[in-house]
Amino acid sequence: QVQLVESGGGLVQAGGSLRLSCATSGRTFSRSAMGWFRQAPGKEREFVAGISWSTAGTNYADYVKGRFTIARDNAKNAVYLQMNNLKPEDTAVYYCAAAMMIFPARSSSQYDYWGQGTQVTVSS
Repeated sequence: QVQLVESGGGLVQAGGSLRLSCATSGRTFSRSAMGWFRQAPGKEREFVAGISWSTAGTNYADYVKGRFTIARDNAKNAVYLQMNNLKPEDTAVYYCAAAMMIFPARSSSQYDYWGQGTQVTVSS
């Protein structure tokens, strides 16, 4: 069993930065691929970024590539999402997710555990 708790969301002006954190518990964290997803009101949940269990592999959605960076610290059982140059269209609830696989998938259906989400609001 893996439990995930996100933090770090908030209100920021366009062009600003936020760093999201996901604290995890459970013995399988270091063997889990991790992902960040987001869901805006009235829209489906979408993939943002993912990182493999060994940190060697990452992938990003095109709409955040070059602005967001995902990282993990297996010693601290944590995963992070550094978000720079934020845009109003980045406004959403951001979710951390864990998957019992080596490399992160882009489909939310392949993730086994989810956090409760943290709100990110970007004003123009």
